[in-house]
Amino acid sequence: MKRISPLRRRLSDYLTEQQRRISAAKLFRGGVSQAAVARELGVSRQAASRWHDLWKAGGKTALAGAGRTGRKPRLSGSDLCRLEAILLAGAPAQGYETDLWTLKRIAQVIRREFRVTYHAGHVWKVLGQLGWSCQRPERRARERNDQAIQRWVRYRWPRIKKRLAKPRHY
Repeated sequence: MKRISPLRRRLSDYLTEQQRRISAAKLFRGGVSQAAVARELGVSRQAASRWHDLWKAGGKTALAGAGRTGRKPRLSGSDLCRLEAILLAGAPAQGYETDLWTLKRIAQVIRREFRVTYHAGHVWKVLGQLGWSCQRPERRARERNDQAIQRWVRYRWPRIKKRLAKPRHY
């Protein structure tokens, strides 16, 4: 596994959506049309229309939203930072023979360090929150001889490969 970017929020998370709705309230208060609000905030006209109805009925507070939905995460932000530090230290630091992190190994580490059980398939989502992606080790023969390969490609391959047939004119 390799880190590709810092811990970040997705565009569709709750806080971003809440800020977008509050911006819509400010624009409605300023007399901006629903269509212009939709264009400005990058939402559909239907969403802008719904927001406008909510704003007319209850003002800015009606657009604030009900709060976080769904189940609370089992790993907090500080837990995720600690997990990332563990992963960056490498698998041998956790007692594994090789330096290869697998989803199963990471699930074991999470269970051991945080007392939280995740299915190995869900560990993938946790790693996505950290900005990590799948990296496969490069497979190369240990006895590989790069000089011999270059020599073969330069001298032997041109003699072996077929020449292009002359184009036919019909």
